[in-house]
Amino acid sequence: MAVTEPACCPASRWLTGGVLRVGLTGGIGAGKSEVARRLAGHGAVVVDADRLARDVIAPGTDGFREVVDRFGPAVLDSSGELDRDALARMVFEDEPARRRLEGLIHPRVRARTGELTAAAPPDAIVVNDVPLLVEVGLAPTYQLVMVVEAAEPVRVARLARDRAMAEDQVRARIRSQTSDPARRAAADVLLTNDGDRADLHAAVDRLWRDRLVPYEGNLRAGEPAPRSRRAALAEPDPTWPEQASRLLARIGRAAGELALRVEHVGSTSVPALAAKDVIDVQVVVGDLPTAARVAAGLREAGLVTMPGQWHDLGRDGREHRKVVACNADPGRAVNVHLREVGSAAWRDALLLRDWLRATPEAVVEYAALKRELAGQPHESIDAYASRKTPWIGSALARADRWAAGAQWRP
Repeated sequence: MAVTEPACCPASRWLTGGVLRVGLTGGIGAGKSEVARRLAGHGAVVVDADRLARDVIAPGTDGFREVVDRFGPAVLDSSGELDRDALARMVFEDEPARRRLEGLIHPRVRARTGELTAAAPPDAIVVNDVPLLVEVGLAPTYQLVMVVEAAEPVRVARLARDRAMAEDQVRARIRSQTSDPARRAAADVLLTNDGDRADLHAAVDRLWRDRLVPYEGNLRAGEPAPRSRRAALAEPDPTWPEQASRLLARIGRAAGELALRVEHVGSTSVPALAAKDVIDVQVVVGDLPTAARVAAGLREAGLVTMPGQWHDLGRDGREHRKVVACNADPGRAVNVHLREVGSAAWRDALLLRDWLRATPEAVVEYAALKRELAGQPHESIDAYASRKTPWIGSALARADRWAAGAQWRP
């Protein structure tokens, strides 16, 4: 199966509305608020979930009245104001009580966040500063997630210095939050903040200049992020599946029930296989009109639909139509192939992936071919893809025999 491959794809000027939505999170004391301030200084619209959580239960609001009704007068101070420390102590080690409080606050914060995002200028970069972004499963709702991380001793020292918190109190707060590995798994961008403030500011400045501003511009214009037309291989990256899982979650959310399946395919889905550093995603739909509808909504996942007619060249020599979307994010190359369920191209993409995963000697053979072809002087992506076609055809014939013996089904 040869693929007419977007590189990513001819630029178009399909103007689209909306803003770039970035989620920002990090554990207590990691430096998330400092990153938010630096981004605001660059012009980002920062929506602070902690501040909104205070605002929606401020005196005189419906949220305030519901909190008092649910938790009683013990959460009020002598002047009738909300005693936030008392409320925090009441729910800190009481999981049902904390869930009740979150049930009052979170829907209101989400609604207010939506209002502020809708009010932002059409070219805005909206940064949602959300401490519990990972805990409440919000990562797929953003087009990019940034995580700020620092070693626990650094965080303890900072909070003792800046907030006069006792060490055991800090460590208890850290333990009550999600783990660093869980946050890393959600992170498209990981900012390590173990150094001084100048180092952190420099990292944020580079991120703003090199990724966020171009990302927003590409997304607004409906253009893919530029890519090299050269065929360049990367060594196998053990994080490719984790990166793909974040994309699958975003794409699945954007596609909704119109997508029958959303799958990681291509060389980056095969462990130990050298590949171009591009995540290939296959979205399976009922028919091509549905594919076009799904593709139009993929902007929510940071992807832009490519104009023109794209084809897979099947083993029967016939071209099979599909819809293609590519990344607007200059920091992560992505190709999304929207194919009809039951099509030969859909089946072959899964068959080749699963056969390679089950056949280590074929991975070695394929990697050697890829390195040979990519090493040709001035080898373009299109020529590279075309030169692989004979090997892929023979590999699929072998994979068919394997599938019959293994009783494989797509």
